[in-house]
Amino acid sequence: MTEETRPAGRAGRRAPEVRCRAGAVAGRAPGGTPARAAGSVAGSADAGLRIEVARVRGDTAVVTVAGEIDLRTAGALRDGLVELHGRLRGTGPRRLVADFSAVPFCDAAGLGALVAAHNQIAADGGEIALTGVRPAQLRLLRITGLHRLFAISAGGDVACAGYGPSAGSR
Repeated sequence: MTEETRPAGRAGRRAPEVRCRAGAVAGRAPGGTPARAAGSVAGSADAGLRIEVARVRGDTAVVTVAGEIDLRTAGALRDGLVELHGRLRGTGPRRLVADFSAVPFCDAAGLGALVAAHNQIAADGGEIALTGVRPAQLRLLRITGLHRLFAISAGGDVACAGYGPSAGSR
């Protein structure tokens, strides 16, 4: 197209600018490989996301999630929860309770990652519940209707109550 044939745009208006905080592809290290960090399930230390098992009781495992969940870390969240469920499934836990009390921010990409992890884990006979969700995150869950998909409780101990003996008492 030349300048003469291009349709005239509105003068003075610019297209909205879209920025990504780190400019990285979600869940990928700078070299293009999946991000992994020592001591975490499938989080990226560079991205600041950690996923760790806090405790196991009966068929429920409480998993702490720490760090911001956005486009950059959403893939690591999804992969981490699915990988962790796969590893724990052989030892008994079918239910993952993700403790979000150390998650200061979760955007739509994070919600999408939770739904994707839920779908994979549910297809394998498991489930994901959420605890420690901040008010702003809870509002997003309600607006999107995801509060009906995930069981949401006030704290990890509440989420584990009544789900069998603790792993240490077996």
